[in-house]
Amino acid sequence: MTTQHSSQPAAPAGQPQPATVPADPAASTAPSPSGGGEPAPEVLVLAATGKTGRRVVPRLRLAGAAVRAASRSSAVRFDWADPATWGPAVSGASAVYLVAPDDPAPVADFVAEAAAAGVERFVVLSGRGLEHCGPGFGQGMAAAERAARESGRQWAIVRANNFFQNFDEDLWREPLRNGRLALPIGEVTEAFVDADDVADVAVTLLTTPDESLLGRVYEVSGPQGITFGEAVATMARAAGRSIAYTELTPEEYRAELRAAGYPEEAVTALDTLFALHREGHTAEPTDGVRQVLGREPVPFASYVARAASTGVWS
Repeated sequence: MTTQHSSQPAAPAGQPQPATVPADPAASTAPSPSGGGEPAPEVLVLAATGKTGRRVVPRLRLAGAAVRAASRSSAVRFDWADPATWGPAVSGASAVYLVAPDDPAPVADFVAEAAAAGVERFVVLSGRGLEHCGPGFGQGMAAAERAARESGRQWAIVRANNFFQNFDEDLWREPLRNGRLALPIGEVTEAFVDADDVADVAVTLLTTPDESLLGRVYEVSGPQGITFGEAVATMARAAGRSIAYTELTPEEYRAELRAAGYPEEAVTALDTLFALHREGHTAEPTDGVRQVLGREPVPFASYVARAASTGVWS
């Protein structure tokens, strides 16, 4: 399961921030919407500078959609904490890529306002295994799922595994660069997924005229489950250097996060997330990518070769 979206809790103040990796629109396999002379759909993309949002935006444009890329720092300003920004963002939009905040409180009101403004479709980014999660994680995503289902509009939910890109863009990038990733997971596998695959799935669901794809929850993963130890060994070989994986107890993990400066809410969220993973809810691969795109998801080894070629872990 990913977190928001951001995709994981942000690095603590003073820690290295994630590198922005622009998506390559030419890499998209998302199909274009049907023609027929109809006006292009206008899609509001929330968290447009986030890990999936910045991939969804160019893919939507390539698919022929008009895009409103929204965030607190974008030309289309959107702030969950400032409801005055909601109306201008949704006005005229026919679909919304909904990336919820950690706080569930504003989500239902936003969805109701968007539906009243004429939004016809919501595609929600969520996390796989969310239904098994404790109260310390994922409440915003759960609220978004409920609100979309109850909106009276078309909806689809994309529940994703941990992104490949957590290893090279944010959460685990600096530990890997420093030669040690330490987590409380053991030999339980994780079916990591490429954020590019998640973006392709989202774009298809936002633009498709095929309503049989809507009103459904898609669990999207990579093609195989691997342990974190195996993942680290694969990245180390590709980087041509030694990177250690260290197994921690949950107590040791929480202590290391606090020592690194993570705020308590992030410690709780990550601790809750790894409790979910240890129970095996995200271990096995799913066929969500194939259901939507008609192709297999990108393998972890292909991602590692691509990322290692940039020198990110060297």
